[in-house]
Amino acid sequence: MTSVSNFALRLPPSLMADVKAIAAADSVSVNQFIVQAVAERAAMLRDRGYLAQRAARSKPGDMHRVLEIAGDEPPEG
Repeated sequence: MTSVSNFALRLPPSLMADVKAIAAADSVSVNQFIVQAVAERAAMLRDRGYLAQRAARSKPGDMHRVLEIAGDEPPEG
């Protein structure tokens, strides 16, 4: 089993009420809801960084060359 870190999280009461309501509606614990929310946010930020790195490596006109190779024919299938 992997280790788990504990972290004391302070949420404003109004936000905690929202979290509790949403978690209950999804039939998950508050902890599960918060873990999932943090995981989704971390993935989004990680992907944003990856896409920014890929964009920095691109060259003007690259997409035009790809589209020219693809041609005008619709895909088969």
